[in-house]
Amino acid sequence: MKEEKTTLAVKVNHAVAERVKHYCRERGLKYGFFVEKAILEQLAREELKEDLVDLKNLRELEHKAISLDEYVKKRRV
Repeated sequence: MKEEKTTLAVKVNHAVAERVKHYCRERGLKYGFFVEKAILEQLAREELKEDLVDLKNLRELEHKAISLDEYVKKRRV
């Protein structure tokens, strides 16, 4: 099944656009494929940063954690 595509119009610096076009032309890549891949990779990096911040914040609360057995016992009461 073919994925549905949509248009995402953005304004970028002219020099950046030229670099992308040149890069893709030299390597036989389609602009859309290249840009979509770049966006997905950047999203993954940003999400990883958020996850690391969450992990750091949760580490600070780790001393308040209780064991699963203790939690289950409290739930049964």
